[in-house]
Amino acid sequence: MRKFLLYFFAFVFICFVLPALLTKQEKSVHIEMDEFKEEKKENIVEQTETPTVQQNYGSIKLLHKKTEEIQEVDIDEYLYHVVSAEMPADFELEALKAQAVVARTYTMYKKKNKKHENADICDDSTCCQAWISKEDRLARWEEEKRESNWKKIEQCVNETKGKIITYNQEPINAFFHSNSGGITELPVNVWGGSGLPYLQVVETVGEEGYQQYASEVELSNEEIIAKLKERYADIQIDFTKEDEVKILEHTDSNRVKTMKFGNHEISGVEVRSLLGLKSTNFEIKKETNKIKFTVKGYGHGVGMSQTGADSMAKQGSNYEEIIHHFYVGVEIQELNRK
Repeated sequence: MRKFLLYFFAFVFICFVLPALLTKQEKSVHIEMDEFKEEKKENIVEQTETPTVQQNYGSIKLLHKKTEEIQEVDIDEYLYHVVSAEMPADFELEALKAQAVVARTYTMYKKKNKKHENADICDDSTCCQAWISKEDRLARWEEEKRESNWKKIEQCVNETKGKIITYNQEPINAFFHSNSGGITELPVNVWGGSGLPYLQVVETVGEEGYQQYASEVELSNEEIIAKLKERYADIQIDFTKEDEVKILEHTDSNRVKTMKFGNHEISGVEVRSLLGLKSTNFEIKKETNKIKFTVKGYGHGVGMSQTGADSMAKQGSNYEEIIHHFYVGVEIQELNRK
């Protein structure tokens, strides 16, 4: 009887229990393999979706305006000279990285939208963006800071290699300036046109701590007339009348949009240019035989404020956060390395 029971249990185990265990194990292996395949598939999708821009990375043709020489130069090598010319080396590294990405973007924008017949971009800051030779740059820095400053410039360019700012998959027209006076400006109020969606009015804290934030210009009545006559030969101002010189209209960022000088209404941008003011964000105070202009900020105010970028970096923002603050609705993408 005992033998019979033993054989019976062995028969049940072999015929029913063992196949069930093997089937369960096989299913488990299949499930694990399927999960592995799905995980691998997700990783492949992530790698495929890394944003790139269909614009090749490489060299550019640089026009040196003074000599009219055109030099073909590697983009990153070119950017060392641009960043060192455009932003102080003692600014925070993340601010310098933001400047490197902005300068690279501006370069690629210019390369795509050529202004010069045989060159991609020039070294004149009034036309394109500033550029300085390494020799001249080092000579202007204190001797003990020369090596460390240049290494810092190289680092900010190298650590953002290939990165540009895009809107709708195209490089943006990456305007920047020195100090916004706490708030940036719309391009339409500076250059006219229909504006650009990624260049909006944004506020930045901490800029008042920089020397570029505040300035004053005092001009005598005679100096004002002389400067305005360069553009308006028929200018006539009766300074004894209160309403002969006054601000008529401000922009949304509180910059002067239009100002009256006697028999002419002049845009704030033109007033800034003719009278030598650092920005259009100014107030006036009439005094005996002169007018005092109290100015906030430095530059046209459009796009990234350099001191604003440095202030944000000091508060812990990285270069990507700085860029997304000053340029609305943009992406930071990589150029193709062809």
